[in-house]
Amino acid sequence: MINKKAQLILEDGSIYEAYSFGYEKSSAGEIVFNTSMTGYNESLTDPSYKGQILVCTYPLIGNYGIPPITSNKKKLKIFFESNNINVSGLIISSYSENAFHWNMYKKLSYFLKINKTVGLYSIDTRSLTKKLRDKGTMLGKIIISDNVKFYNPDKYNLVYKVSIRKKKIYGNGKYKILLIDCGVKNNIIRCFLERNCTVIRVPWNYNFLNEEYDGLFISNGPGNPKEYKTTINNISKVLICNKPIFGICLGNQLLGLAAGFDTHKLKYGHRSNNQPVILSGTNRCFITSQNHGYVIDSNKIPNGWKILFKNLNDNTCEGLINFEKSFISVQFHPEASSGPTDTQFLFDVFLKFIKCKKKK
Repeated sequence: MINKKAQLILEDGSIYEAYSFGYEKSSAGEIVFNTSMTGYNESLTDPSYKGQILVCTYPLIGNYGIPPITSNKKKLKIFFESNNINVSGLIISSYSENAFHWNMYKKLSYFLKINKTVGLYSIDTRSLTKKLRDKGTMLGKIIISDNVKFYNPDKYNLVYKVSIRKKKIYGNGKYKILLIDCGVKNNIIRCFLERNCTVIRVPWNYNFLNEEYDGLFISNGPGNPKEYKTTINNISKVLICNKPIFGICLGNQLLGLAAGFDTHKLKYGHRSNNQPVILSGTNRCFITSQNHGYVIDSNKIPNGWKILFKNLNDNTCEGLINFEKSFISVQFHPEASSGPTDTQFLFDVFLKFIKCKKKK
């Protein structure tokens, strides 16, 4: 395979020589790494990666290609977490040109090209990851032909780019879930539909105060949570209502900010399918899928709230709960896709909150 030469340049001046195997264009963003061995098709289409260049630490990527790009009856793409690739670029060590899987449709390079996404291979990704681990997440740019400026996604409203524009309804179940779309993954919607729910999906800045629903869900998404003041303000208005709330990833941060918590950025984030979290007050550990660079600051906890989960690697906050109000949120992804489903029962906990409220 003969491909065009390219460079990855970091903001500290480091230069990595590489070759292109995707769409040939220069690109810039925040360089982040994921240590998962599989699931690159889900990661590439995860809206939470908007504005970021993804580094895969596993040395061989592309060996099972890309599955068929098909949708189910609910018009949600199977094997993908959104309709498009959301990363600004993909960095890998070795690209598997001889891909094979019984359900393979095309090679990874084809998928990158049709989505106009650049990909680089022949980079020592483990050395690059060690640099990011030791020095912290950096801005970077991929240069193939034209030079581009560094781009800091934390300074922009990325949720606007990944959220839907108009209200959309899925299913016809017993429980109405109002979903604030900040970049929701498809599998979150699937998890609700499997539990006899109607999902009312609304844009990130939608004024939902007059909507009828049984429970409010705040989705995952990209960027700095403090950039989304409209969403935080809307959430804060419904905290006094007697409706259960569930948040995942960015949704955990937005709910926390609305309730009076603070957030801060991690040195290099949590991005993998094997992050251990512990349930507070117990010795019970769960392995979770995670993809985030910001966390809730647990130094100051508002009245009525408790830390529900903590990360066993760095002791950061991984979840919140307010038992009196039936509010719950987690920093990890219980829906997984890809990753373990150890904590998918949290969807059932949320529905239990809803059932209890409806009985009163």
